Amino acid sequence: MGDSFQAAELTDAVAQARAADGYAGEVLRSDLLSVGLYLLPAGGADDQSPHNEDEVYYAVSGRAKLRVGDEDHPVQAGTLLFVPALAVHFFHDIEEELVLVVFWAPPEKSVQPKGLSRS
Repeated sequence: MGDSFQAAELTDAVAQARAADGYAGEVLRSDLLSVGLYLLPAGGADDQSPHNEDEVYYAVSGRAKLRVGDEDHPVQAGTLLFVPALAVHFFHDIEEELVLVVFWAPPEKSVQPKGLSRS
């Protein structure tokens, strides 16, 4: 994708995520940032693992809680959340389907854990 102008429509990203089991990665991507879309159904489970990159979530719609470490944070439409690299976190008590725009810096999967080579 590179560092040229890019554009995406939220409805298209939601459709991509629905077709890909809830996550559309690289909706937009540059050398310094990537953007994805994450969907979690009401009553669903979020089984993600910590990431090697910082993340910012923007809740487009839905209601749930985000646990970071041992703290819970309410999530609703309009909530912005920053999760630092390697922090244990997951969404839970999902009352209404969550539609989350995820911003990664640096881009998702661009940082490898120490001791592992990039494949």
